[in-house]
Amino acid sequence: MKVATWNVNGIRARQAQFCDWVARDRPDVICLQELKAEPAQIPEQCRIADYVTFWHGMRAYSGVSLHVRKDAFAGEPFFSHPPFDMEARIVQAEIDDLVLASVYVPNGNKDYAAKVEFIQRLTAWVEKLEMQKREIILCGDINITRTDMDVHPKERRREVIGQRPEERELFAGLLETLVDVGRRLDPDNADLFTWWPPWRNMRQRNIGWRLDYVLASPAIAARAASCAVLADVGTSDHAPVMMTLA
Repeated sequence: MKVATWNVNGIRARQAQFCDWVARDRPDVICLQELKAEPAQIPEQCRIADYVTFWHGMRAYSGVSLHVRKDAFAGEPFFSHPPFDMEARIVQAEIDDLVLASVYVPNGNKDYAAKVEFIQRLTAWVEKLEMQKREIILCGDINITRTDMDVHPKERRREVIGQRPEERELFAGLLETLVDVGRRLDPDNADLFTWWPPWRNMRQRNIGWRLDYVLASPAIAARAASCAVLADVGTSDHAPVMMTLA
């Protein structure tokens, strides 16, 4: 079982890259963020027949999607949005006791208070699902670096949004329920980044931040064999992250 997430930074700009990646790696679940397109604007080649898909987007801004390969699960996915959804930032799929979610947390540069509230409500939603004995896989661009290790030393600035202590504390609250699969499997890797500033060859030099995560319930995380950053894929400022379950 492969579960992947990618902030594409515009699905129309990345449509061929998206199709090539899906054909290469064949994820069973795909979570996309920052579509920057309404559902009617999604390129036809991105509507891959092998997947049941929900596109949840806005014109030129935000947007998420969730793709479930048709033969990956015995049950059919039921798509919906939690009540705290804003600006097309989260879509969920329920399959029996499993809840899959693609999430794009606000970066907070324009409205920091909205980012804080979104994370608080996301955490409360996850806690409620856990109390209901649901298994959870939450993927996406969280727009927070967990620790200093998740930022290249040349990029570390405690006052910058995405690195602030209070944001990291909120993220820690989310991780009281879910497991950061990438860090669980690679706890000492100080070069594990998923986003790079789009200038001065930062991606080629691997001077970046870790903003994109696969978070999962402990029982699911325990089955993870790998959770890789696919830095060779695409021209978005973010790279896909893909978890493989044993």
